Amino acid sequence: MRLAVIGAGAWGTALANLLAENDHEVLLWAFEPDVVESINAHAENRRFLGGVPLHPSLRASGNMDLVVEGADLALFVAPSHVLRQVATSSARAMPAGIPLVVATKGIDREKLSLMTDVVDDEVAGHPIVALSGPSFAMEVANHLPTAIVAASTDHEAALLTQRALSTSAFRVYTQSDVIGVELGGALKNVMAVATGIADGLQLGFNARAALITRGLAEMTRLGVKLGADPQTFAGLAGIGDLVLTCTGSLSRNRSVGLEIGRGATLSEVLQGRDTVAEGVTTTESAKALAEREGVEMPIVQAVHRVLFEKQPARWALVELMTRDLKAEND
Repeated sequence: MRLAVIGAGAWGTALANLLAENDHEVLLWAFEPDVVESINAHAENRRFLGGVPLHPSLRASGNMDLVVEGADLALFVAPSHVLRQVATSSARAMPAGIPLVVATKGIDREKLSLMTDVVDDEVAGHPIVALSGPSFAMEVANHLPTAIVAASTDHEAALLTQRALSTSAFRVYTQSDVIGVELGGALKNVMAVATGIADGLQLGFNARAALITRGLAEMTRLGVKLGADPQTFAGLAGIGDLVLTCTGSLSRNRSVGLEIGRGATLSEVLQGRDTVAEGVTTTESAKALAEREGVEMPIVQAVHRVLFEKQPARWALVELMTRDLKAEND
């Protein structure tokens, strides 16, 4: 197939490379001119995925119309805070009716929409697929075993995505619960910031396990309120992605929390970073969405106080531990 991948960060590049290795014709859209030059001249994305040799057939361009024209399938992998703008710029030349796969994880800050809804708003008239699950880009690029989920209410679009991406090292399952898959992918980043903070404070493995488990409860609570299947949070896009991001050394969100737990400010942590830690942006959106829906999410609120309200990290954890006692399933 002819495939367009929109967004050339680490994850977008890893997916584009995987598709090229599957013998698809792949064009990768990059915002940064140096990334385009690096991929086309050196078969490497030196800025975002340095050290990984890319398939020689993979080409990059900064011309959105050129990238999407004639595509049979398009993947959106731009950061959440610019996805709406990027999707809008792709709409003019997007072939009618082709499936659009959204691999961005987050919640829109302005409208509190899921990422598939953002793309559907700006590029209407297409079947939409959410792609999520436990998947560090560097491990995928190095062909380490990975399993993720392609979720869509259009079963044929999910199957097409599954066939396009699957390899002997990259297993794609289909799903129909788009809301659950998307919320799992977005909210686990906030929980990873929380566990990073706890690790930075050297609170121990018990605290990490508690945060992961209670974080999953919060994710499920909000998901069910929005119409998700609670079973989704027991799968790859829920507990699978949550455990990976909260414990893996390659997790950008955990590393942000780790530095804050050790005493750095948010501005100090983010200064000079090329890569995006989606958990920072999603903390604001998740807090607002939970408040809109009347869902209690104390871990999200605690992370928000630390990141944006200048509460000392240790005090936020103390407040979590001294909340009113209750039954576990409340």
